Amino acid sequence: MTSEDPCILVTNDDGYDAPGLAALVEVLAPLGDVVVVAPDREQSGAAHSLTLDRPLRVHEVAPQRYRVDGTPTDCVHLGVHRLTNGRLPRLVASGINRGLNIGDDLTYSGTVAGALEGTLLHIASVAFSTATGVRGSVDYDCTAAIARRICTDILQRGLSPGVLLNVNVPIGTPKGLRLTRQGTRTYRATVEKRLDPAGRPYYWMAGIDMTPNEEPDGDHVAIRDGYASVTPLHANLTHEASFETLADWALELP
Repeated sequence: MTSEDPCILVTNDDGYDAPGLAALVEVLAPLGDVVVVAPDREQSGAAHSLTLDRPLRVHEVAPQRYRVDGTPTDCVHLGVHRLTNGRLPRLVASGINRGLNIGDDLTYSGTVAGALEGTLLHIASVAFSTATGVRGSVDYDCTAAIARRICTDILQRGLSPGVLLNVNVPIGTPKGLRLTRQGTRTYRATVEKRLDPAGRPYYWMAGIDMTPNEEPDGDHVAIRDGYASVTPLHANLTHEASFETLADWALELP
């Protein structure tokens, strides 16, 4: 690679040793100068969390390959500001996650959070996730091929400011790519109270029913129909349509 090759920052939330990360790095290597900054352990469910209560430790495994004892958000922040030798990455790619990140679930996702952090730092960013098959089996090759195609397009065309892509791939060979909206689910969960051997209480999330709603253009439906979903997400969470409604409220101090 030369100094003219685009810098590509790669992270994930399954941890540095995850096969999905290796698959993503392999297909992106021909597209630019890849720098890997990933958590040293699994950070699934970390969402967009930033470590502020302790120092972060970075281990350089090999040139431009770093393990961090932090979250995906930490990794992107460190990568952009400290570990890319002063170069601003042209692309942040997060994944490939073992398991889908669709619908409401993406708000918990460390994979999506890695891409979100890149977007907040004004870098074109994308998150990749793939469905698990029987007994948890995963075929990363198909998702990796899709990742290469989409990342090539991003490097050539860019993304709108504040927008990231969330890409999910179903089991098997997809019928194609489908542009989708973030779907929703109806959640019903219980929290079980149990006792440890010493008689002390602890709690376990259990009985979670996540029934997808059937939005025709939602990511759930695309995956169900055998398509890979490509969902543009916006980092700005402001709901513009509520301004008119809230303007009628007496939003004044007493």
